[in-house]
Order: sequence, then structure tokens, then C-alpha cells
Amino acid sequence: MAGEKFKQRISKAQQLASAARARGGDDAPPEGAPLGGSKAEATQRLQVGLFGLGSMVLLVGLASILGSQADLAEEASVPEAAPTTEPTEAAPQRDPLADAGIVPDIPSDTDPDEDVNDGLGDSALPTEAGDLPADAAPQD
Repeated sequence: MAGEKFKQRISKAQQLASAARARGGDDAPPEGAPLGGSKAEATQRLQVGLFGLGSMVLLVGLASILGSQADLAEEASVPEAAPTTEPTEAAPQRDPLADAGIVPDIPSDTDPDEDVNDGLGDSALPTEAGDLPADAAPQD
């Protein structure tokens, strides 16, 4: 049943196409055209395709122009500009706790070779438990 309806549709389409060709009308689809449609539709598809191709060419051209201008601007720029002011010595770091009097002021320019014991020498520091003074001995 479905096969007969399909055959009827095909034969009707062929009759309409042959009648249109006999009239010589522009609305008849060209014979063997894969997309079918009228000549006006084919012209419209061609125009849309050409417009799309043209717009892509313009976009690629614009991107090329922008890229070349960016390259020129990069070449013209100074890679490392010289400073406009003379460098000055950095101010010494301040200790806010020492300024407030909470901790003693420690000089920042101490010599690493200088003894840390404030000149007392190594003998003032106990090295073993037996070297402790009598009043500093641990109590039981």
C-alpha cells in the first residue's frame, strides 16, 4: 500500500515537471538537479554562498592588517625604558616595636664575625650541667 502511494507521488511530480517544461516557465526545476527548486532559488543560494566567501576573505584581510600593525607597534616601542629618576638609597628599615620601647633596639649593621655574647667570651656560657653557678643549679 505504501509502495503504491510512493509511485503515485513520483508520477504526479514527473507530470508537473513535464507540464512546467512544456510551458517554458522559469519555475521548473532543472532536470537532474540535486537540490531541485527554481532558478530563482538557485540564484539565491549562489548569492548567499558568494557573500559568505567574500565576508571570510574580508575578515582574514582585516586580521592580517591588525596583526601587521601590532608587529610594527611592538618594533617601534622601547624594550626597556630608562628610569626617569635617579635611584636613591633605601631608607633603613625601622622596627616599630623598638620605636615604641617594647623591645630593645638591635643595631642592624652587626658584624657576623663579632661575638654574640657582648664581649663576655666563651667562658661565660655554661656548656654542661656542672658548669652552672650554684644559685642557678636545678632544684629538686
